[in-house]
Amino acid sequence: MTGLNNMVGKPSHWAAAVSMMIVSWGSAVVIIFQAAQALDATEAQTASWLTIIALSSGVLSMALSWRYQTPIYIAWSTPGAAMIALTTDIALSDAIGAMIFAGLLNVVLGVSGLFAWMVKHIPASIASAMLAGILIGFGTNVFVSMQTDLILVALMLLAFLISKAYAPKYSLLWMLALGCVYAYCSGHFTVDAVQWQWPALQWIDPTFNWQTIISLGIPLFLVTLSTQYIPGVAVLHAHGYRPPVSPIIGSTGLATVLLAPFGLFMSNLAAISAAICMGNDVDERPEKRYQAVMIHGVLSLGLAAMGAMVVVVFGALPKALLVTLAGMAILGTLTDNLVTAMSDARVRDAAILTLLASASGIQLFGISSAFWGLLIGMSVYHFNIRVALKK
Repeated sequence: MTGLNNMVGKPSHWAAAVSMMIVSWGSAVVIIFQAAQALDATEAQTASWLTIIALSSGVLSMALSWRYQTPIYIAWSTPGAAMIALTTDIALSDAIGAMIFAGLLNVVLGVSGLFAWMVKHIPASIASAMLAGILIGFGTNVFVSMQTDLILVALMLLAFLISKAYAPKYSLLWMLALGCVYAYCSGHFTVDAVQWQWPALQWIDPTFNWQTIISLGIPLFLVTLSTQYIPGVAVLHAHGYRPPVSPIIGSTGLATVLLAPFGLFMSNLAAISAAICMGNDVDERPEKRYQAVMIHGVLSLGLAAMGAMVVVVFGALPKALLVTLAGMAILGTLTDNLVTAMSDARVRDAAILTLLASASGIQLFGISSAFWGLLIGMSVYHFNIRVALKK
């Protein structure tokens, strides 16, 4: 009976699970399509990508969340997909080989314990500052989207604020419902062109080209490490969860190695969307919030079973709706991380520089701003410690 309750969950668990689904898929599906097209993948191969991503996400999220009784959401590297989408003149088979190599690096990082050591030696203020820098962009984009759809965003914000005051557990669901109703009535959301497509997996034989491995495989690993794994662990720690990170990164790396030929370009610990299932609004008991991820895992399996048609539905939702939902969903996490980042006066300089660099969006040598923010913050942090010891 307990297992059944874990799967059924509370309405607030379902609200978080649905919000996670909309935010994660709605913001990534277009980029995944672009990544597949950049590698000249066929329509069937693109459908295989989407199917295997949904399957792996659902199975791994449920397995790890159940194992550690912690909300562990395993997703895919949207920044990695964006990087793939910008590639040119790379054969699909070579790209698959590079993805397998990136997955192997994740396995080594997990098995060796190096990732756990890295996380242990990063101060909470620095990690929180980096995560806050990433999240700020999602918050500001809510108001930027007003330029394109003022009424939709305003209605969703109004629904969020009112429901937050009277029914905080369901504020995201109310905001989503009102946004969808308005989008449908205004003609911004239509599914007339959607046709049923059964799921299908297509294997692509990998080839290993050292140039592609250097130009795509290693950057894919670094981008995912800096924008997904480290922020993902920061999200867990910010909410009081301390699951063993080595098995998590190792299992996602192994999944990438085994399933890349079907289109799983990078499986990883989620960061931004994972925060949706970790707040007090989901459940007052932190040990029960993992049930929202269990529900999301079932929804992911349903998404895979229903084929690419559902992905088209997600893609049909207005961008302003998705941006607003994402921005409000991470509001609590952003606040908590800003407080943590600035809480220690001794680390404040390093934390603020980390935040600014992470929020800047800079791309140096193909590596994202989150990595550079963390590198700058840690450098300033250790420099200040060294100066303090000499005084």
